[in-house]
Amino acid sequence: MSRGTAIAYAIGLPLSLLGLIFWPAGTIAWRPGWVFLAVLISGFGASALVLAWVNPIIYRARSRFQAGTKSWDKALLAVILPAMVAVLPVAALDAGRFHWSVVPAWAVLSGYVAVLAGIAVTGWAQAMNPYFEPGVRIQSERHQRVIDSGPYRFVRHPGYIAALFLFFGMALALGSLWALVPAALAAAVLVLRTSWEDQLLRAELPGYDDYARRVQWRLVPGLW
Repeated sequence: MSRGTAIAYAIGLPLSLLGLIFWPAGTIAWRPGWVFLAVLISGFGASALVLAWVNPIIYRARSRFQAGTKSWDKALLAVILPAMVAVLPVAALDAGRFHWSVVPAWAVLSGYVAVLAGIAVTGWAQAMNPYFEPGVRIQSERHQRVIDSGPYRFVRHPGYIAALFLFFGMALALGSLWALVPAALAAAVLVLRTSWEDQLLRAELPGYDDYARRVQWRLVPGLW
């Protein structure tokens, strides 16, 4: 990523978050929105610093969709990404402006726990896996191999369980039950993506089928 692109990301992403939260809320004085932003930016900022130290190549891997990304994955992401983004304005409309739902404090707190857990787990997965790209493909030009250390000892797709934590955690942290609707849509399609990616890896990545026999669970140990 060029310096100009990095600066654009550093400026554009926070401004986008401000727009997604405070414009639907109808006021920039919505305190829960500022608390949420502070936690989110601090969490991802700390994760980025750690990754820059332990696995800096991940930034090149995740900077763009690479050639060979499966067309079915692009179609799934065309649903997942907008649904994930929609969590924020829906939550702001609900909790910040119209107050359609009432979320108890313990649920809001659990949402923040889920958000931080999601950031931690996805950071851990990226730290251990240099092939952690935004799109699904076999990275033959990088001599992709099976990663079975770190969180990959417990589940085969730790980045996806982290995403589920984030989807639902963001909705609850912002105090909205209605935002669980786009979160659930994103989660459902992500589970489908997990299944299809797992089938691809079993068929085309050497050693993955043996790994899948050792680590039985895709997302949730003891469940699936």
